[in-house]
Amino acid sequence: MASNTFVSRRRAPGRRRAERRAAAPEGRRTLISPAQLARPRGRAVYWTVFALVTVLFTVAFLGPLYWMVTGGLKTTQEAVQSPPTLFPTSVHTENYARAWTVMDLSRLLFNTLYYAFGALACQLLFDVTAAYSLSRLRPVFGKAILGMMLATLMIPATVLVVPQYLTVLDMPIVQRNLIDSPWVIWLPSVTNAFNIFLLKRFFDSIPHELLDAAAIDGASPLRTLRSVVLPISRPILGVVSIFAVVGVWKDFLWPMLTLPDPSGQTLNVGIYSLANGVPENVLIAALTIASVPTLIVFLVFQRNIMSGLTAGGIKG
Repeated sequence: MASNTFVSRRRAPGRRRAERRAAAPEGRRTLISPAQLARPRGRAVYWTVFALVTVLFTVAFLGPLYWMVTGGLKTTQEAVQSPPTLFPTSVHTENYARAWTVMDLSRLLFNTLYYAFGALACQLLFDVTAAYSLSRLRPVFGKAILGMMLATLMIPATVLVVPQYLTVLDMPIVQRNLIDSPWVIWLPSVTNAFNIFLLKRFFDSIPHELLDAAAIDGASPLRTLRSVVLPISRPILGVVSIFAVVGVWKDFLWPMLTLPDPSGQTLNVGIYSLANGVPENVLIAALTIASVPTLIVFLVFQRNIMSGLTAGGIKG
């Protein structure tokens, strides 16, 4: 009798763990167990920590955006006063219209879009072919080449500014000066080791049966890339496209050095050049307008970004 009681006591913890697993939803793991969450104290601690973390992250990420939007609605005196006001005492929406006309944002916006989509075309052309070659054609020393490409990610971008500038001043072989030309933005954007790595990882996950079937049908490697690989690579191509456009859009130092002509400057450089001649509230309104396109791109394509980054990570 005593032995049966001892055995039942030893089995009780295992039985309780099994009951907890049965009560929890299948395939769901959380930082806190359902049993602890069912207790009043555990539930109170969980929701308190959750609310604090949510509020802190919201203030940290949306706080500067809020100050920028509201700063463009204030008067000049209210925008520069200290301590700042939390809400504008009077709303002046005409500041945004004034910023659009005075700072000629339409021209700057067109220039930035022109450079961004040109860089996108160059990246899709060269980075896709480079990643496909490293993934499927497997050239000699392919792994060493990929390793040297990834090693460049460890080098700060500012370190490369001087050698890149000297290169575009007198391009080797062609012997041309690329300053104030679109190529000075497009060519450096092609050397993106991160995008090549993302594309190669996705191409590695493509089943070999598809490529073998294309080869049996007599398709060349280029035809296989165009007709088989690219149609199923839309998620990762979307991610690379977004990175290419946003990378040119937010760049400041390189366009400022290589595009001295005011008629060909990008949005960020143009706003910086005209900052001394406009009031602070109009300048803040211009910065807000410059930030809107990238925010819209992220809000619209955030699911595509996440799905593209995780695509190819799991085979099967």
